[in-house]
Parts: sequence; C-alpha cells; structure tokens
Amino acid sequence: MDGAGTAGDKSASELTAAARMATLAARTFAAAAKAAAEAGVVRDGRIDVAAADRDQRLLHGFAWIATTVEAIAATTAWAEALLRRDALAAGEALVLAIGLGEYLHQLAGGIPMSQNEMVRPGELGLAAAAASLAADPAVAWFMQAGNVAARRAALVEHLADGGQIDEALGDETLDLIRGQFRRFADQRVLPGAHGWHLADELIPDAVVAEMAEMGVFGICIAPEHGGLGLGKLAMCVVSEELSRAWIAAGSLGTRSEIAGELISESGTPEQKAAWLPRIASGEVLPTAVFTEPDTGSDLGSLRTRARATADGGWRVDGNKTWITHAARSDLMTLLVRTEPDTDGYEGLSMLLAPKPRGTDADPFPAPGMQGGEIPVLGYRGMKEYEIAFEGFAVPAGSLLGAAPGRGFKQLMRTFEGARIQTAARALGVARRAYELGLGYALERRQFGRPIIRFPRVADKLAMMAVETVMARELTYAAARQKDSGKRCDIEAGMAKLLAARVAWSNADTSLQIHGGNGYALEYEISRVLCDARILNIFEGAAEIQAQVIGRGLLSQRN
Repeated sequence: MDGAGTAGDKSASELTAAARMATLAARTFAAAAKAAAEAGVVRDGRIDVAAADRDQRLLHGFAWIATTVEAIAATTAWAEALLRRDALAAGEALVLAIGLGEYLHQLAGGIPMSQNEMVRPGELGLAAAAASLAADPAVAWFMQAGNVAARRAALVEHLADGGQIDEALGDETLDLIRGQFRRFADQRVLPGAHGWHLADELIPDAVVAEMAEMGVFGICIAPEHGGLGLGKLAMCVVSEELSRAWIAAGSLGTRSEIAGELISESGTPEQKAAWLPRIASGEVLPTAVFTEPDTGSDLGSLRTRARATADGGWRVDGNKTWITHAARSDLMTLLVRTEPDTDGYEGLSMLLAPKPRGTDADPFPAPGMQGGEIPVLGYRGMKEYEIAFEGFAVPAGSLLGAAPGRGFKQLMRTFEGARIQTAARALGVARRAYELGLGYALERRQFGRPIIRFPRVADKLAMMAVETVMARELTYAAARQKDSGKRCDIEAGMAKLLAARVAWSNADTSLQIHGGNGYALEYEISRVLCDARILNIFEGAAEIQAQVIGRGLLSQRN
C-alpha cells in the first residue's frame, strides 16, 4: 500500500495523519477568524446589522475561511475513508496533497472570493493567526511540498493515462445509482444537449418521460407517497450525473425537490395525497414562483398579493420574474402576500397553484396569467419567464398547510435541500468542463506535441481535477448532514458557495485550454461556460451565501 499510495516522502497512512493534523490547525485558524468577526460585527451577543453591512469583507471573509477549512476537513475525511478500505492509491494521494497544499496556502495568504476580490488575513486582523497556521509542522509540509509542480505533473500523467480518482460512496446502492444515471446521461442527454442549447429548445418530452420513469422526480419523496425515499446524498449523485451531461437535465428535478419538500414538510394530509404521488411519478412538473422584478433575494419586499374569495379560494395579482420551466409546468409553488397590512416576511403565504401546460405559441393559457420568455446566455433547456397575474384564480384548499402567514418559514426549510442540489449541479458542470479540457489537451497538438505536455496546461488540468474532488466531498458532507436529520443550512451554503466557484473556474479554464476554438459556438465548452455562470447567482448569489454562512456561524454559541 505504501508504494501505491505514496505522496513523495510520505506513505498513505503518514499522509492522512498529516492531513488530520493540518485540519486541526486549520480549525484553530477558523476559530481565530470567528473571534475577529465577532469583535467586528457582534454587539451585546447579537449581530449588529449596520456593522455587518459596513464590514461585509470581514463577515464574508470569515465565511470563505470557514468554507475553505470545511473543504479541507471533508477531503481529509474522504482520504481517511479510502485508507480504511485500502483504496488510497497514487492518484488519490496526489489529490489530497495538492488540494490541502493549495487551500492551506489560501488560508495563510489569501482566498479568492471572486475574480477580483482576494480576502487576506492581514486585513481581517489575522496576520498572527496566519503565521501560526503556517508554522504548524503538518501545515508547513503541505504548503511546501503539497501543491508543487512535480505532483501536479504526476497527477496529470495519471489522468492522461486513463487513471481515475475514486468516487465510490461506500454504499452499493448509491454506486449503482451513479452508474445507472451516468449511462443514461451519456446515452440520452449528452449527444443532444449542445444542439438543444444552440436551438434554444426545451429538453424533449421523451427524455423527461424517461427521467420520470427512472424516478428522478421522486428521489426524496417518501415511498408511502410514491417516491423512492432515498435522501439527499442520492439526490446529489443523480443531479451531478445529469448535470454533467447538461445542467438543464440536472435542474429538472430541482423544482420537484422544492415542491416535494414544501408539501412533505408543511402540507396537509389532503395536499400530500393530491400532489406528492403525481410529482414523484413525473405526471406533475412543478415550478417555483418566488422572485419578483424588484426583490431578488429580498423576499421581505415581495408585493404579489392574494385575496381570499367567497368560495375559499384566492385571487392573485402581481408580477414574478426569473421563473424556470414555467410554461411546461403543471403546479406553481407560489409565494404571495395574503395579509395586506403587513410588510417584511410576515404575511407571506405559499399557495399550491395548479395551471395548464403552455406551448411556445401560448406559454400561459390560463385566465388571469400572462407572460413571456426571458432570453438567456445559458441554462436554456427549461427556459426562463416573467409572469404577470391579474385576478388569477387559485382553488380552495391550496394554501400550503392551511396556514396563512407561514410562507417564508416554510420556504426557508427547503433551502437546505435546494442549495445542496445546486452544489451537486455545479459538480456535474465542473466535471464536464474538466473532461472537455482534458480531452482537448490530449488531442490538440502544437509545436509537435499534445498541448497537455506544456506545464501551464497540465497545471490547469491538475487543479481542475483536485478542486472538483474537494467541492464534491464538501457537498456530500452537507448531504449526509441533511440525511442525518440535523440542521445544515450553513453546510449547504458552504457547499453551494465553493462548488459554484469551482464550476465557473473549471469552465473558464477549460475554455482557455481550448484557445480560440473554445470561443466558437460549435464547441461544447462554449455552452458549459454559459451554464456555469448562473451557478454563482441562482439559489442565493455568492454574496448572499457568504452573508448567510457568516451570520449563521456567528449565531452559534461555542
């Protein structure tokens, strides 16, 4: 095993032991960052909103530090699990050494929050803590010997020769699910995805029907309601594999995930019986109707109103925007204000509003409802719409849980699952970007040799592979936390924050490897780049995620 899993001068067991020690040191650094953030934005035991807004770099920098540390911890746990089953081979050992070397360097020197925003320890008052981190023997080894040219070259050599990085989940059912959906994605989605994107077409109904037959829309719905009841980790695997072929395929299940969780958690027995089996079977395709033109992430400013009618139903007036897959859907989870004299989050309610499916010629044939498509760069297979409601009728029995004024709280409970699922979609996009970059670098020859032989190209591919694994393990950790029944809003936010950054970085880097050809629409990477860009925006923009993570961690008492 020492020969197979060696990373330079450390055996597999020595490497994982060093990773454990480095993780402990990183957690100590994160604790110092938390103390600095508390000193800056907490007053009398509570977060000072004005201070948090004024010192966003402090709060968001702390969030990025905490996220990076958890990615290190999750990757270390992955390596330890591999070691226990004697599967920490050369490729996996290289990923661990390179990944921890890079992320520990970022903790000590500066973390990229975006392309032009680097948060450095000194500006957060963490210079001394960063020096202590770098001085830790295990950390120092990874920083000096982890992410170095020789290891990156060895990893790319391994990958170029057809070597793989272990992705087994230690669960036979989950591994079988991955294989099943990878084959489906390769055979039924990937061959048509780029053409559908270029033609700006919906995913064909035949493909949607096959996905329904495979159980995509009922993965997390309980068996007593017609679902598979497999949990969030299974949902991650399915979303990741489908998104690897096309993000639209991986995203089709998001709306069913949101609607299914809303109804499962908060619905009346009658609502569960009426909707969950049909959502699980794919007979009913839901859409999430939350965002308004002037609200974005500020749902407390929502203005769409629903007024009760004499027959127990509702009449809805207002405007919504960025509604995904709205025309072909059958059910809207519709966030409205039912209490006219309220503002903020109070008075918001969730309606389960049925609607007829539309067509390209008439996307919204229901009375009191009209709208149009929003042309977009990518993420095209379900289309985006703006919708205007004017006296739109919602039948009696549609108020979720028969509970007025609970809509915001009901919605917040679904964000954990939705953000984990979005992180999984980002993993699929990141993986495809890496595959395209690797394939092109192996085939493209310049100056008499494949471009993969140039160190700057190989370095890019090495980091794409490594960061994809690290984001994957952070996402899986969040899913396992959710499946255990524990609250995981912070973990879900971290997974989404990092995975979205990795997806965009991989896509941009892969296009760079393609050179001018990558800019041509005929090359698939042009689509992957456009698809990757949305991941830092929807389901909570990166800045919102950092805010949620930072505030959530500061609200936790030690």
